[in-house]
Amino acid sequence: MPYPLSQLIQAIDSNIEQHADEVAELDRVIGDGDHVTNLQRGIAALEDITAELDELDWSPALMKIGMTLMSTMGGASGSLFGTLFLSMSKAAKGQMFTATAFSDVFYQGVEAVKQRGKADLGEKTMLDTLIPVANRLKEDVTNGTEFEQLLTNLSEHAITGMKSTKDMIATKGRASFLGERAIGHIDAGARTSQLMICTITAVLTQQKP
Repeated sequence: MPYPLSQLIQAIDSNIEQHADEVAELDRVIGDGDHVTNLQRGIAALEDITAELDELDWSPALMKIGMTLMSTMGGASGSLFGTLFLSMSKAAKGQMFTATAFSDVFYQGVEAVKQRGKADLGEKTMLDTLIPVANRLKEDVTNGTEFEQLLTNLSEHAITGMKSTKDMIATKGRASFLGERAIGHIDAGARTSQLMICTITAVLTQQKP
């Protein structure tokens, strides 16, 4: 990997911790209430293996991340985040790490999450953050967008996607049982996905090549 995964994971851990109470409240209102706890458990498990991750090429590193999250997070989010990274690892196998390769790999990972969760854009889930980001990344890489602008675009799309869930009726998970009562609340998975993406873009902006 061109950037130490340990640095990204530590930054994500810090940002999720800073917003843990907010995310817990979001999930308490329309979810199971355990999303941020499960996520922090998964991140903690990744922190335990950062030295190993930093030594791996990107495909096996993504595989290790996916397997770790799948086995430690639990719940629906553990399965979905695990699927994201395991699918990315499979797509990355045998490929050199380039912007084009990563954009394709991330896109395929998000597609796998769509299939696993049987969900798509507009259903008040983490995909409302992930899909716009995956689409914009692919578009910007194809168009040769300058690196710093690309990172800005990804952050903006993650935030816009996350905020869009506030006015949606949920059709997946526990929130789907609330019907219109879920309107007015941001989806916790969309929020944590946005926080993690924005953390990564912030770190990469500071260390732009």
